Amino acid sequence: MSPPAPGTPPEPGAARRPSARSPRRWWRSARFAWAGAAHTYHTQANFRVECWAALVALGLCVWLRAPLAPVALACALVLSLELVNTALEAVVDLVSPEWHPLAKVAKDAAAGAVLLGSAGAVVVGVGTLLPPLLAHLGTR
Repeated sequence: MSPPAPGTPPEPGAARRPSARSPRRWWRSARFAWAGAAHTYHTQANFRVECWAALVALGLCVWLRAPLAPVALACALVLSLELVNTALEAVVDLVSPEWHPLAKVAKDAAAGAVLLGSAGAVVVGVGTLLPPLLAHLGTR
C-alpha cells in the first residue's frame, strides 16, 4: 500500500505523527541528543577532559572580558567532533567486531578530525585569551 499523498487527511483511527515543528517532538529529539552526549561523557575520558577544558576556557573569557564567541565556537567544534568520533567508533565496532584495516582507517580518520579541531581550538584560545591575560598580569 502506498503512502497517502501529501496534504491528504489521515484515515480515521490512524496514528498521527507530531508535526516537525511541534515543541513536543523537538523536546523528544533534544532528550535523545542529551542522552548521547551524557553517554559519551560517562564513557569517554577524552570527552570529559574536553568538557572541562571548555569550561575553563569560557571561564577565562568571562574573567578576562575577552571575546566569548570565537572561544565558544571552537569549544563547540571540538566537543561536536568528539561526539561524532564516538558515534563512528560505535558503528564501526557494530559492523566490524573483528579487526579490519578499513575499520582502523575510519577510526583513525575520525580521531584525526578531533585532533585537528583541538589544535585549531588551541590556536583560537591562545590568540583570543593571551593578549588580555598578559594585560591583566601587567606584562604588556
